[in-house]
Amino acid sequence: MLQTEQIIQNRYKLERQLGNNAARQTWLATDLSVDSTKDSRVVVKLLAFGGTVQWDDLKLFEREAQILKHLEHPKIPKYIDYFSIDDRVLWFGLVEEYIPGNSLKELLVQGKRFSEKEVKKIATEVLNILIYLHKLNPAVLHRDIKPSNLILGEDNDIYLVDFGAVQDKAAKEGVTFTVVGTYGYAPMEQFGGKAVPASDLYGLGATIIHLLTGIPPADLPVRDLKIQFHDKVNIKDNFITWIEKIIEPSVERRLSSATVALEALESNTLNNSGHIFQPFRKPIHSLVQIRKTPRKLNIILPRKRIDNIRVIALIVKYLIIGTLGLGFLTFTAVGIVTTSMVSLAVSLPLVLIWLAIIDQFVISDFGNQRIFFNEEQFGIELWIFTFRRNIRTAKVREIRDVFQSIIRLAKEDNLQLESHQEKEMITIQTDSKRFSFGIGLSAQECMWIAQEIKDWLHHKM
Repeated sequence: MLQTEQIIQNRYKLERQLGNNAARQTWLATDLSVDSTKDSRVVVKLLAFGGTVQWDDLKLFEREAQILKHLEHPKIPKYIDYFSIDDRVLWFGLVEEYIPGNSLKELLVQGKRFSEKEVKKIATEVLNILIYLHKLNPAVLHRDIKPSNLILGEDNDIYLVDFGAVQDKAAKEGVTFTVVGTYGYAPMEQFGGKAVPASDLYGLGATIIHLLTGIPPADLPVRDLKIQFHDKVNIKDNFITWIEKIIEPSVERRLSSATVALEALESNTLNNSGHIFQPFRKPIHSLVQIRKTPRKLNIILPRKRIDNIRVIALIVKYLIIGTLGLGFLTFTAVGIVTTSMVSLAVSLPLVLIWLAIIDQFVISDFGNQRIFFNEEQFGIELWIFTFRRNIRTAKVREIRDVFQSIIRLAKEDNLQLESHQEKEMITIQTDSKRFSFGIGLSAQECMWIAQEIKDWLHHKM
């Protein structure tokens, strides 16, 4: 049994225990071989082989030692020694540089709450470490980024520690693989033994959410496998977007590398594909009108443009509709005058159908949408000239996202897709519904409008 003041390997004097997890112990020790004028403190990690610790655990422990031995980065503890002790229990030991400071987990437990500026600094420093690790050949994946493995040093810099996370075993129909990582911080692909560089980004994103909210990610609500944290933070929209892109449940939709993530963080903006772009501006030829004040936002979408060809098409269309309507009305009038029940029974439904068609054509050809936001609610209105046709509303506080989306218009013939057309639109996602508008606007207009709405909502809140 290991004790304080015990000397192991005739070199390392155990001072105090830093951690104890099953058969793995971590000690702060003094390296007696170091000159007394220098800092002789080291970290000694010990793994007791046997019992619950099996070969997979030992292999990962040895791998940690081998990895540290070849790493040279100022923000990663330096490798010092690796040994084994056979004292009734077979102990394996790993010795590494001691980083004076506190883990981010310790600071969270003490009640520390991190600002957006502090978290961005932490993210930048961790990304720089990950860039180094991921560019090694072969790439080194940490696979357990979390607050307890990030040390805020006395020099106010961030250090990444513990390259041998706690392990579990999982069996799948005779195939055994080692699951590495911590629930809440590890992405789904890691539980299948398929970690990639983007897996470390997920751990960083979950850590950032913990730092900003003070709540472990495992305790936050999840929707569609994605951590929900928006209502618990007060940070800029572009930073929220960046966090969302590194905690995507699907690795294909996540930012692909630490380099891309760092560039995106420093540029402050992302598009939906995770590529860096400049803030959206109003397209030069757009007729969309946006008027906003701190308390109100109004968006007026234009009616369809009418050129010479469209004028001719409209004249022909309404001549045909008018001719049909005149015929129906004449037939109805004849029925009324002659009191012919057959004529009335046939003509009245036709007149009603004709009026409904006229209504829809007028809306399509001459209507325009107006979207309004105030402090309490938002709504989508349909206007025909100076008349408001209908309105859909919801509470502003229920809005969860605003984004550009696509509607696919399809024509089917004998169950075969004959042709299709995709049109852009803007969608507002609330707690329970989706509100879409702007069908037919350009992609640039939709992205610009979506950004304007999100900016207004952020500043209002």
